[in-house]
Amino acid sequence: MTSASPGKLFFVVGPSGAGKDTLLAGALAADSSLHWAQRVISRPQTGQGEPFEPCTEAQFQARLAAGAFALHWQAHGLFYGVPHAQLAPLAAGRTVLLNGSRGAIAQAQAAFPQMQILLITAPAALLAQRLAARGRESRADIEARLARADLGLPEGVPYLEVSNDGAPEIGIARLLQAIRG
Repeated sequence: MTSASPGKLFFVVGPSGAGKDTLLAGALAADSSLHWAQRVISRPQTGQGEPFEPCTEAQFQARLAAGAFALHWQAHGLFYGVPHAQLAPLAAGRTVLLNGSRGAIAQAQAAFPQMQILLITAPAALLAQRLAARGRESRADIEARLARADLGLPEGVPYLEVSNDGAPEIGIARLLQAIRG
């Protein structure tokens, strides 16, 4: 009896407002074999955006100290962690999509050398419009996120780019094509 071949891990990154959550949700709706690794985030649940497990900073730090996360990072004043169980579908041969952070790429590559990076992009004006529409951040927070939007990936890191500059259906189709390609 042979075991399932290892699945594929896609580390999805891009600037705030690029539409990562929208594309990931659409990809899952179109292909139920995909697994979206849910993160633990040190912020309250808002009902908008990605599904995640909310926690306090103290709860996050306790879980981190207990070794609960396969990956973890800090961005935008928040702590993000990916529980080991969220990556378990890889062992069963499934494709796992992980909404990551450009700042955590080196850590993720060290832990998962076979992962593929997917960079979701959108024009700056569209990023600003989307960030304002979600109503989650102050104007100053939006400006800070936009200032980081043009941060590139570490030099020499291979990635696939998915432009999300149109209707969600187009971006979702492009994402699925990148995953399947």
